[in-house]
Amino acid sequence: MTESVYKIIDLVGSSPTSWEDAAAKAIEKASGSLRDLRIAEVQKLDIKIEGGKPAQFRTNLRLSFKYQD
Repeated sequence: MTESVYKIIDLVGSSPTSWEDAAAKAIEKASGSLRDLRIAEVQKLDIKIEGGKPAQFRTNLRLSFKYQD
């Protein structure tokens, strides 16, 4: 079995619809510039409120990807 090294970064995705959509948008954006994405772990969920109503669902993710030389 070969050894691997993974880098971990934190991302925050936002969506007017849901936390799931916010997470999906963050992962999709990250996949445009990062290769070999492995695991996304939800760290925190919050909602931005405007005028007494939810305006943005935000998902803070810890994302790992395979480190390459």
